[in-house]
Amino acid sequence: MTSFAFGHALQMNSSTEVKHHFQNFFIGKEITHSGSIYEFAPFGFSGVTVNRTGDGLEATLVFPNNKISRNWALEAIEDAWLMRVDVLIIEDPDPETGLAVQNTIVHTYTGQVTGGQWDNTSVNLELSSVLDAVGTDVPRRSLTKRIVGNLPISNNVRLQ
Repeated sequence: MTSFAFGHALQMNSSTEVKHHFQNFFIGKEITHSGSIYEFAPFGFSGVTVNRTGDGLEATLVFPNNKISRNWALEAIEDAWLMRVDVLIIEDPDPETGLAVQNTIVHTYTGQVTGGQWDNTSVNLELSSVLDAVGTDVPRRSLTKRIVGNLPISNNVRLQ
């Protein structure tokens, strides 16, 4: 009998390098996906919805709150890491190893960490992409003299 299950493969990237590869299906094991080795980490991924008007909800990654996740989570928030999540269909695991022979990618979501928080039990990272720009503040930029030059100080501006 064929059985199907859903899992996630998460790649975390800083501005200069790949920081971590995690998967949330095979407890205590590593898998090879897209040529990289993914370690197990218990995490949840949710919130990716887009409608016909193009506005969407922010995606959220939820990790257990411990010393290890807090260390890199703070860096991910401050440096706006990029996260790529592959939603996988995991088919018929090998009875000897318990690992899937083949994982099929259903969907890939790429987002930038735009915020986060933690409480006693969990670390939550909020992800936004440029596709979410209708409903959120992407890109988060401020008008500065370096970006746009001198700004007028009055509302009486005329183009000649």
